[in-house]
Amino acid sequence: MRTSDPPEVTPEDAISDLYRASSLRLARAALLLVGDRATAEDVVQEAFYGLQRRWLRDGGPDDPAAYVRTAVMNGCRSVLRRRRAARLMRVVHDTPVWSAESAALLGEERRAVLEEIARLPQRQREILVLRFYLDMSEAEIASELGVSRGTVSSTASRALATLANRLEGR
Repeated sequence: MRTSDPPEVTPEDAISDLYRASSLRLARAALLLVGDRATAEDVVQEAFYGLQRRWLRDGGPDDPAAYVRTAVMNGCRSVLRRRRAARLMRVVHDTPVWSAESAALLGEERRAVLEEIARLPQRQREILVLRFYLDMSEAEIASELGVSRGTVSSTASRALATLANRLEGR
């Protein structure tokens, strides 16, 4: 009697078998390293996805289990490195407000003011920005723009009056 050759194992079958045999153990190990289940499971999934990509691109590694273990460890290190970097980054927080409604109103008011400033003539816009956003004095603005101090004063006055009229009508 002649025995038939064993069926060839496809990459999909080999990866599936390895996944069934080792994914739970790898996820537990990753959990111990990264500290939360969802991230640990993501790391394991990424490791198996990397194995599949490699297998399809170059053929399977000599030891697929070792490849996945190494990929899980590297994935955990990457997660921890990103977390560490995120903790070191300075977070800028919005100023506290009394309620969500007041925050929305404050944002709406800012938007309205910026829209109206954008509608002003260029010289008026420049003077208001230099005065109120860059805290320059009238003398500094006059020097910067090459105009007299009186021109700065009167232009700022007209611009503020125009803004007040337009914002009142809103």
